[in-house]
Amino acid sequence: MRELRLPGAAPLRSAAPPRAAERPGSLRRWLAPGIGVKRWLTLFILCTALGAVGFLHFTWTGPLHPLATRWILTLNSLMDPGVLPLHAIGITVTALALLGALWSVVMLNRQLLSSTGTAPARAMDLLYEQRTLTRGPKVVALGGGTGLSRLLTGLRDSTQNTTAIVAISDDGGSSGRLRRSLDMIAPGDLTDCYAALSDSPVMARLMLHRFERGDGIQGHTFGNLMLATLSEEEGGLGEAMQDIHEVLRIRGRVYPATARPATLCARLSDGRTIQGESQFATLVGDAHIEQVSLDPPDLPALDAALDAIRDADVIVLGPGSLYTSIIPALLVPAITEALCAASAPIVYVASLMTEPGETTGLTLEDHVDAITRHLGRTPEHVLVNSTVPSPDVMDRYHAEGAEFLTLNGASRALRGRVHTLPLIHPDLARHDPAALVQAILGLIPRRLLPVDVG
Repeated sequence: MRELRLPGAAPLRSAAPPRAAERPGSLRRWLAPGIGVKRWLTLFILCTALGAVGFLHFTWTGPLHPLATRWILTLNSLMDPGVLPLHAIGITVTALALLGALWSVVMLNRQLLSSTGTAPARAMDLLYEQRTLTRGPKVVALGGGTGLSRLLTGLRDSTQNTTAIVAISDDGGSSGRLRRSLDMIAPGDLTDCYAALSDSPVMARLMLHRFERGDGIQGHTFGNLMLATLSEEEGGLGEAMQDIHEVLRIRGRVYPATARPATLCARLSDGRTIQGESQFATLVGDAHIEQVSLDPPDLPALDAALDAIRDADVIVLGPGSLYTSIIPALLVPAITEALCAASAPIVYVASLMTEPGETTGLTLEDHVDAITRHLGRTPEHVLVNSTVPSPDVMDRYHAEGAEFLTLNGASRALRGRVHTLPLIHPDLARHDPAALVQAILGLIPRRLLPVDVG
């Protein structure tokens, strides 16, 4: 077991960072490594200084010498040598001229930005996104549910090279109704992930809006209905991916594990088989899940998702429900093969609690073994939360039959893969996106990280 500490990192924060659009611009932000501003600012100053020296030479040796002499004498008459040396007025005029030149460049840029429909106040954020976030590490996250969307919320402010591969086997609630009515993949977890990565705060809020009334739309979210519309228009969500990313201004990419509908099935220890993800919690009973699979089993994966896995710097499983969020995303044959062949390390974000009916009685090692059994590869790293939730939160979970996952009884082999660190809000028992992302990025080999340049 290793306590993870990042070189030069600040203490882990307890709240997610604000979105780029909400951060005020600052001189430090403009001069951040990788923005590409410092080199041009330095060149501007050097060229201005060189131009001043050249103009001085021209006036001193050319036909403007008499005029320059009268100008110098006039300035000298304004200065008292007993107060400041005469050359101080020259320095002052030079500084004012340089500031005026810089100000004119700034105002010219503001005018150009305004004429193209870009708010000048957003210029720094857009530049930061294009120059810094586009050079961020390539992170592939697999899973579903609220856990994955919380992770994406943290990743969107650290890199623009995030790819989410989302389980599509949900058959309950709004997703289930649309899936049965339109024979489409379940859109619910996709909607959450699109909202988490959307660069438009307004669109992100609208995506998650749930209609509380209205015949036929009550209980549906706007995002689910929009995805259903695009699926109908394009003949499936797989064909509509590019349109979705453009419409929602996604910072990264979100893909379903497969573009075809599939049913999640579970084989239980008592010999029974359960069909339908929504049935797991109520029908498992005293048995436990031995194996899950998708029906049909030979589902195709999107080429873009497979390419992202091959190019990844780090692959993240979770956080999320073991058998209904994480493992379903691993069951598409082409994704399984790509994950097993990937050179990037796989990081499993361990669940905080067991889930009644789904993982009741399972230890942390049982969770890791289940992933290994279904994937054919053991995660190289396991992130385990070290913060104990508040007593009120623990009592509430215990009353529901959930138990806090710890390293109790873990083998030496598992402990060698585990990194323990505070990952949650103590009063919520939910993963802190900022702390989680900081931990994950700290596991990427340094040779894969981009080099900052001015």
